[in-house]
Amino acid sequence: MASSDNPNNLDNLAELDFAGVSPEEFARIVKGLSTKEINQIAQDEPLRARVLAEVFGRMGRQFKPETAGSLEALIRWKVGGGDSEVLYETRIADGTCTVTEGRSEAEPRVTLVMGDAEFLKLVSGNSNPVTMFMTRKLRIAGDVALAAGLTRYFDIPKA
Repeated sequence: MASSDNPNNLDNLAELDFAGVSPEEFARIVKGLSTKEINQIAQDEPLRARVLAEVFGRMGRQFKPETAGSLEALIRWKVGGGDSEVLYETRIADGTCTVTEGRSEAEPRVTLVMGDAEFLKLVSGNSNPVTMFMTRKLRIAGDVALAAGLTRYFDIPKA
């Protein structure tokens, strides 16, 4: 039975302890979900909040300081849309990556705007950021060159 036909998929995901899931396992989970199923997750606010908090919480651990070198940048992430839009910021400086929820007063070097499904596919290695940009599933404001190279600064799993 295909994953999109399995009504228990989302129930199983809701019960999952994300902290115990490896990045590779998370990538496989996302790969097995349809865009429709991911959008259903986005409508379950407590589940969505848990998923986003875990993904952004891992960014610091998956950061590759040796690749970033002396890069200093504030990246603003806008996930979702309308009333359900969630903001996170990733600050790369001095060989570290820190993530905060919400909007700071600082001006970001780049802002990435995408839906929930596109975000999860991107951060799990299940989507190509260039293709997403070209098909307008990812909008970029600011330093496009930085946005194009962001994936090399993080250890992104392969599903």
